[in-house]
Amino acid sequence: MKNWVRLQQDYECIYCIVDLHAITVYQEPHELREKILETAALFIAAGIDPHNSSVIVQSMVPAHTELQWLLTCVTPVGWLERMTQYKDKSAKALEKQDSVSDGLLQYPVLMAADILLYQANLVPVGDDQSQHVELTRDIAQRFNSLYGETFTVPATGLPAVGARVMGLDDPTKKMSKSAEGANHAVGLLDPPATIRKKIMRATTDSNPNVDFDCLGAGVENLLSIFQAFTGWSDDQVKSHFAGKRYGDLKKEVAEAAVSGLLPMQTRYAEIRREDGYLAGLLRESAARVSPIANETVRLVKARMGVYTE
Repeated sequence: MKNWVRLQQDYECIYCIVDLHAITVYQEPHELREKILETAALFIAAGIDPHNSSVIVQSMVPAHTELQWLLTCVTPVGWLERMTQYKDKSAKALEKQDSVSDGLLQYPVLMAADILLYQANLVPVGDDQSQHVELTRDIAQRFNSLYGETFTVPATGLPAVGARVMGLDDPTKKMSKSAEGANHAVGLLDPPATIRKKIMRATTDSNPNVDFDCLGAGVENLLSIFQAFTGWSDDQVKSHFAGKRYGDLKKEVAEAAVSGLLPMQTRYAEIRREDGYLAGLLRESAARVSPIANETVRLVKARMGVYTE
């Protein structure tokens, strides 16, 4: 989010709350609606300016799903089956003698539609999503090759620090809100005591202190989290933490997280107390971006020969 906030200075930004992606697995309807508002409030609390940028809910702009179908028709199934997320979740479902939805297979095409709909130049994502942006580039290039230059081929924008935050309990797996385990992830709205507890229980390694010549995955992850919150340089981090015991490292990481999240949490609480503010903002943003989205769909239909009269 810090990366997204910085990008507002140089780009016309659209931030999308992807509720249609969320329903590729079952969501309790009331909870999903609440999470949409929670996410919108967090975006703004983090520093996204809703007057200069657009914060939209995916399902409020029908062009997202319309373009997805049009792109699905030019996307080879093999491209989708090789996606890491699909392969991982399919394997887990197979272990449980279950199956995944077609929505999970088509998930990357919808993501491509989200991006290409607005002719985006840059997509700011974490490292775990870079494969999806590469697929988006492939889809755009394939469509352009078949039907003529239509889509901007976007670039991937990864943050310099914190491109992939790993789980506190298992630093070999990326931190995820959907992962099992109470101590896996720090939530943006976790109270200070919870944040401290989770970080103090984070996995490290068998060394007694921080050794930059042989950093374990857990220690490296804690240092990355600290650096993402503080903005310290690599040299500053090495000079400060070299030889420190893990207990001291964890205390400093915890305090950096607590102090770093406090302004966002305070602003979030203020936003949620403003009745009707978020709903109005989301309607305004959807109305602002819809002409762009609708024009892209019109152009794509014309290029493909779909009847539009």
